[in-house]
Amino acid sequence: MSKTLISAALRVPPTAPAEAAAFFAARLALQADVSDVRASLESGDPGFVLIDSRGGEAWGQGHVPGAVHLPTDEIPARAANLLNPAVPVITYCWGPGCDGATRAALALARLGYQVKEMIGGIEYWIREGFPVEGPNGVVRRAADPLTAPVGFAHCAC
Repeated sequence: MSKTLISAALRVPPTAPAEAAAFFAARLALQADVSDVRASLESGDPGFVLIDSRGGEAWGQGHVPGAVHLPTDEIPARAANLLNPAVPVITYCWGPGCDGATRAALALARLGYQVKEMIGGIEYWIREGFPVEGPNGVVRRAADPLTAPVGFAHCAC
């Protein structure tokens, strides 16, 4: 009797295509990657407000130029004074190992704002070589060639 080996990646089989399409469409409706956020900011009229949801010390270390500082804990008290409910918001925090941007997005959504989360956070913003504003002005590090396209504007995905 022959034993059939099942791929570790397929132990749980893929879902039906329609269910997969709904899931991936929902992810794209709720998330934006750092490269797309950067391209939108560079356009001059991104159509959204970028929110850094980290605390004051983290903001002071460095943040995306043009971002609005609104720590998650301050959203209920300050959002109405800083944000127009008609303008979508994109949140970010430290990076993929941090759920601060998700908590901020949830708080904003509960207040009635259209919101997305910038996946990768400031970590991947920096890894892709994008500018960061901090105590020494705006600085830019070289892109990490293992995590970002080097020598061209985007990954063409």
